[in-house]
Amino acid sequence: MTVLYRPRPSIVRRDSGLYGYERALARRGLSPIAGVDEAGRGACAGPLVVAAVVLRTEIDGLADSKALTPARREELHDRIMATARSVKVVVIPPDEIDARGLHKCNIAGMRRAVAGLQCDLGYVLIDGFPVPGLPAPSLAVWKGDQVSACVAAASIIAKVTRDRMMTSLDDLYPQYGFADHKGYVTAGHRRALAAHGPSPHHRFSFVTVNTVARSGAGAEIGENEMGAGVA
Repeated sequence: MTVLYRPRPSIVRRDSGLYGYERALARRGLSPIAGVDEAGRGACAGPLVVAAVVLRTEIDGLADSKALTPARREELHDRIMATARSVKVVVIPPDEIDARGLHKCNIAGMRRAVAGLQCDLGYVLIDGFPVPGLPAPSLAVWKGDQVSACVAAASIIAKVTRDRMMTSLDDLYPQYGFADHKGYVTAGHRRALAAHGPSPHHRFSFVTVNTVARSGAGAEIGENEMGAGVA
């Protein structure tokens, strides 16, 4: 049974800097520390990408991937890949998401990513929600990509990996504009779905896509049909 080690507020403060969690855990011998995050959870097209990262050294400029420019994310992605102790990326395709459900895929992807790291772990920090069944003690950190360096690194790896995949899909399906919205629901993406119907890379379990799949190309997609899932 995995026992969760929860640092006390007096030990780890959310304003103690991006490396506060890692330093506090390392002082207690709980190293190496992995960070885990995903990209594409809210998209209605493209894969869910999960990354786990164990940093070797501190990296200047590390931050939540959503707070960085695309160029800065690319730069940090390459630096993390070149210097990290271990990185594992798991890609979960849309048909698996449709078959198993988004949250189950997210949990399974995080387990697979952590299991694929090439080092023994002392601790795991996860963005957002608990993940049972990990090989080391773990803690779910609210907005972990904003307060933990290894989680921020995982968010960058996942985001850049997925963005590159969606840009490649844009070459095959230019009518959807994947390079612009990366599979998330925007007004332009909604219009493209209505005009062309779903592609094989859309998630048919999502309301936005399911509406068109049931009604056919040319169906109107209302603002109240923008939710993530149908089940």
